[in-house]
Parts: sequence; C-alpha cells; structure tokens
Amino acid sequence: MLYLLAADAILIIHVLFVAFVIIGLLLILLGKARGWCWVRNPWFRLFHIAAIGVVTVTSWFGVMCPLTVWEKALRQHAGEAVYSGSFIPHLLEKILYYNAPMWVFTVCYTLFAAIVAASWLWVRPRPFTKFSNNDTS
Repeated sequence: MLYLLAADAILIIHVLFVAFVIIGLLLILLGKARGWCWVRNPWFRLFHIAAIGVVTVTSWFGVMCPLTVWEKALRQHAGEAVYSGSFIPHLLEKILYYNAPMWVFTVCYTLFAAIVAASWLWVRPRPFTKFSNNDTS
C-alpha cells in the first residue's frame, strides 16, 4: 500500500510538473499582454526554462524521465500493472487517444523548448537581485 501511495504521489508531482511547463508558458505570454509584473520574475523564468530544458535534453538522449522510472518501479513493487514507454506519451494516449513514435514527442518537446526560449527574449525577465522584504512583485 505504501508503494502505491508513493507512486500516486510521484504521478501527481509529474502532472504538476507538466502543468507548470505548459501553463507557465501560457501565463508568460498572457502576462506580457496584460502587463503582469510577476511573469518577469527571474526565478520563475529560470525554473520554467530549466524544466522544459531537462525534458528536451533527456528526450534527445533517449533517457526516460526519472519521475516515470520511479513511478513505474513503485507500482511494480506494489504489484500493480505498469504502462509501457514514457509518461507523456502514455498520458497523451490516455487523454487524447493519440499514439505516435517517440521521435514525434522529441520534436514536440524541442519546438516547445524553442518557444519557451523565444518567450525569454520577448518577455524579458527582470535581472536577478538580492531578495528584500520590500520586493513584492
């Protein structure tokens, strides 16, 4: 039971990670149009570009996401059936009934990463500064 709870926790973290990457970009672009200062927060932007960067680089090298590996191992220890392949293709297949070779996802990750990188240039983050109690933006 503990293995299954841990696997479910990792799955939730994985979904939140994917949501952060996708929704983060949408919020950056919307924030540019709406004049939201927080979308220029350098820490938010650094974590965002690093997140999609890790996904993209691991896909280039054919490395399965560590969250997927851990979740599958925990589900296997719990005696539960595990899905084959990587998390994102599995999730998309379940949600959209879409099945494609892994290279298609690698291309999609790369294109999404290029858009995130372009957003870094189009919606410039503020410079990194020392944290102060007066910094509310």
